[in-house]
Amino acid sequence: MAAIGSLGDSLSVVQPAGQPAGQQGMQGGRRRRLNLFRYAMFTIFGLFFLLPLVAMVRFSLEGTKPGSFSTSAWTQIGSTPGLLSAIEITLELVVLTCVVVLVLLVPTMIWIRLRVQWIARIFEFLCVLPLAIPAIVLVVGLVPVYNRIERTTVSPLQLFWVYVILALPYAYRSLSAGLTAIDAVTLAEAARSLGASWATVILRVIVPNMWQGILNALLLTSALVLGEFTIAEILNYSTLPVALFNISRATANAGVLFSTSTAALLFAFILLLILSYAGRRLQRNRA
Repeated sequence: MAAIGSLGDSLSVVQPAGQPAGQQGMQGGRRRRLNLFRYAMFTIFGLFFLLPLVAMVRFSLEGTKPGSFSTSAWTQIGSTPGLLSAIEITLELVVLTCVVVLVLLVPTMIWIRLRVQWIARIFEFLCVLPLAIPAIVLVVGLVPVYNRIERTTVSPLQLFWVYVILALPYAYRSLSAGLTAIDAVTLAEAARSLGASWATVILRVIVPNMWQGILNALLLTSALVLGEFTIAEILNYSTLPVALFNISRATANAGVLFSTSTAALLFAFILLLILSYAGRRLQRNRA
């Protein structure tokens, strides 16, 4: 029994070949410090984003008496003049902008990657250029265009053309990352060798393999449209950010301002969760 115990003790201290005990201890300590740093940063940034949201929710639930709570600010969202129409217009702008951005960018980027790679740098520069142009400068250049458009129609949905320009840099980067992650040239050559047309290659071979990039582009474009204020305000169109700004100038509706802002943030967060779940589901299905 003593021999078995001594053998067990000797086996318990055996280290993997080529890795001294001191090195293992240093790696374990470094890993623990890295995990501690990650948890600390996650907690700090989580509180940085969570505390303002909690304050907004609390303020939107304040009653008329100190210390009381009420849901009147949330129930007034539907009765506030112009707010529901602004929400409807903004959601329609989200859909229109996302569709136009994908229709313009996805086939173009795939075609450039497969057939005309020499123009990729020029196309990237054109797509990223709106980042270098302030929104107020874009408005100054677009005011004559929209003055001419308003002679025939005054629909706020005309804003989607401007939002497409603003969303180009973010959508391009997301789609470029999704396209770079796959070997598009090899996939296209394999499909073409089997007799597939170029439309089939783009829609049924390349696009299903870059869904994550497409979903990220949709999320960034939606977030931009939901939060854009400058262009809509200067061009005198009533979107959700403009309606919230108008509500903020009426002190009696301050609670509605916070309840509507909280609802918009929750909508963006739920949209993020849906797109993330859809991306993981598509990856599992392809696997």
